[in-house]
Amino acid sequence: MRDLPRKVITEWRRLGFAVDGGAVVIACSGGADSTALLLAIAELAAMKKLGHKLIVAHFDHALRKDSREDAAFVRGLCLKLGIEFVLGRSAVAKRGNLEDNARRARYRFLARAAAKHKAFLVLTGHTIDDQAETFLLNLIRGSGPDGLSAMPVVRPLEGCDALLARPFLRVASHEMAMQFCTENDVEFRVDPMNSDPRFSRVRIRREVLPLLAELNPKIVKTLARTAELFRERPQIDAPPEELPIRDLAELDEPARLALLRIWLIARRGHSRRLTSAHINAVNSLAKSSKSGRFVELPSGGVVQRSGGLLAYRAK
Repeated sequence: MRDLPRKVITEWRRLGFAVDGGAVVIACSGGADSTALLLAIAELAAMKKLGHKLIVAHFDHALRKDSREDAAFVRGLCLKLGIEFVLGRSAVAKRGNLEDNARRARYRFLARAAAKHKAFLVLTGHTIDDQAETFLLNLIRGSGPDGLSAMPVVRPLEGCDALLARPFLRVASHEMAMQFCTENDVEFRVDPMNSDPRFSRVRIRREVLPLLAELNPKIVKTLARTAELFRERPQIDAPPEELPIRDLAELDEPARLALLRIWLIARRGHSRRLTSAHINAVNSLAKSSKSGRFVELPSGGVVQRSGGLLAYRAK
């Protein structure tokens, strides 16, 4: 067995996933990482190491004129491998954060595909490099411990009963993925948006990480491991739906900010785009003497002060 499939099956067993029965959806954009994942899973299936029904799901964001060529590439690869192919296509809203909008549309499609095929797993090709980039992005945005824990290897996928799993996240790099595609004589697709410096992630990948690598040649693995350490920290029970301002006033500043962060994440269900500036704004609201004031949060949601309480309301 070659190295990359061996890493995947080892990680598969570590995560406690069944090795046969049921259906698995593999998200494939046509890029090196997701294509390598598809090839590795197909190889494991051919070797009878995995016995699931495989479905490959490709989502066309319609953000580039040649995006249909990506879909054609993935469809052709699936035809060659004898794996079922499903296609989703939808124009992504360009208003607001384009990357976030695209991600949301893509995961909604994956959830629909998983529900339709009664899949218990949806796999994505995120690598160690993606984890390091996400850690730095969240660090720059002022995220707290939840944001710095970056991406989990496994999490529930909203909109279906499947789990979202990232088999490469702890064990494979982007370089390894490219090499595996080359070994299989597969010329993966290259998205020019992945080289567009207008996107923060691209600048981190092309400018920040190379500079950090001069100080630490293993910076990618170091950052990914740091994110994992944040994720392994003890979890705190979610606080109540409303926070009494009197109780907050009894805490010192660091404890109050920590509680507000935990509370907001619990109420929103995630920590995406939540920065220290938002936490500080809610803290100032708690210290205000006037009721009726509010703080708007990213991705919808408002915190309002009313009658001695802080209350979160989703928009």
